[in-house]
Amino acid sequence: MAKSSIEWTELTWNPTTGCSKISAGCKFCYAEIMTRRLKAMGQEKYKDGFNKVRIHPSTLLLPYTWNSPKVVFVNSMSDLFHKEVPLDYIQQVFKVMNDNPQHVFQVLTKRSDILLKYHKELKWTHNIWMGVSVEDNKVVHRIDDLRKTKAKVKFLSCEPLIGELTNLNLKKIDWVIVGGESGRKPRPMNVDWVLDIQDQCKKADVSFFFKQWGGTNKKKNGRAIDGKTYSEFPPQYYEHLEEIETLRY
Repeated sequence: MAKSSIEWTELTWNPTTGCSKISAGCKFCYAEIMTRRLKAMGQEKYKDGFNKVRIHPSTLLLPYTWNSPKVVFVNSMSDLFHKEVPLDYIQQVFKVMNDNPQHVFQVLTKRSDILLKYHKELKWTHNIWMGVSVEDNKVVHRIDDLRKTKAKVKFLSCEPLIGELTNLNLKKIDWVIVGGESGRKPRPMNVDWVLDIQDQCKKADVSFFFKQWGGTNKKKNGRAIDGKTYSEFPPQYYEHLEEIETLRY
């Protein structure tokens, strides 16, 4: 578990580590860069490097130890639906999430085909939010795969947004996150791409979260659109907070 600087979550939890690149959005992978640093620091979880997918059963106990409700990004350093992660282990991760309804778990994948293949073998409780990465029009098929799953809350992460996303089918989608690429050589994000997605979300009544403009100095560029920040969460988030608050009294 680690506190996260990601604007749309609180903590990260990595029951698996390691991954492999499958689409253009992976080019400057944050997890790959961080893995190199953590390996150099002697972190055991990352000793085999980024390209080796590993499972970490010992981490499955962590969510049971958190004293207060959390919003948790699952596998910020990997992809739970990587082909090298066994289905029975994914089921164990889901069991942990099922057992801890006080927490919100945000799972994000680029491997929507495997997600769709496995979704009926998994128990989808209300606190598991399932998302797919959609960086450009070449991978919008991931949205269709997500839509077919039994996930209670479905979201899109359009980050890094490296191309326009026109005429999105947002049916059964609850939340859209948009962000530009950052780092040493970030690919540019067109303002019109962002405004178009925002408009599509508004028309479809889908919550819109703008994470960042990105660039080589993402802090300087900020996350405001015309002087305003957009940090909407899906309605289920506020319903969850109300449920938690009720349980306290």
